[in-house]
Amino acid sequence: MYQLLLHTFADAEAICQAAAREFTLRALEGITGRGRFHVALSGGSTPKRLYELLAGPPFRQQIDWNCVHLFWGDERCVPPTDPQSNYHMTHEAMLRFLPLPAENVHRLQAERAERDAAARDYQEQIAHAFGVSANGEPPVFDLILLGLGPDGHTASLFPETEALAEQHRWVVPNYVPKFNAYRLTLTVPILNQARQVLFLVAGPDKAGPLLQVFTGPRNPAHLPAQLIRPVNGQLTWFVDRAAVQQLTAGLGE
Repeated sequence: MYQLLLHTFADAEAICQAAAREFTLRALEGITGRGRFHVALSGGSTPKRLYELLAGPPFRQQIDWNCVHLFWGDERCVPPTDPQSNYHMTHEAMLRFLPLPAENVHRLQAERAERDAAARDYQEQIAHAFGVSANGEPPVFDLILLGLGPDGHTASLFPETEALAEQHRWVVPNYVPKFNAYRLTLTVPILNQARQVLFLVAGPDKAGPLLQVFTGPRNPAHLPAQLIRPVNGQLTWFVDRAAVQQLTAGLGE
């Protein structure tokens, strides 16, 4: 059974400061206890600020980056130099400033024409990094960062899309009709194996979906974020006051 924690902060900057501390704590725990720290990153403006913080003092000096392995929860089907690429954003905000071995950076090659092959290769890459079989149970990430879209999506698990029903594969291409485009995404089976899933949610446009995820009827086809329930891990939400306003009002707080 997972543990659910909800923390409210004044604004996005406060969320990112707290997330940088949490990231560092989880990294130290993973490196001390298991010799490595495996984390899946998210795209978006809030994570970008988090990555900028991690790339500078004091957080950069507190982590042994030789023991950190970075993955991505999803990626747009664009080249890694494209401004829309989650990898590109992370590189510009953090990677280029860190003493991180190149072999520890596991990029989703979503720009490949054969998207299904790219997804299967990423599953192999994850398995190799964890030292497990790609045909077995999903490995356990130490930390997975996620966001919440105004439509209730997370990673690239969008409402009413095929990837929501995936029960075996860890990575799949997912066609998103609202964008008329494919994305590559981690799936629910591997997301829910994490030791900790950390949602970073900021802004008034997230107030409605956050309320629905927490208090609305369970309808994951419409609200994919409701699918995230770690099997034996911790589900943590860092939200700002603008995003949580409807939830607290609905709870009478």
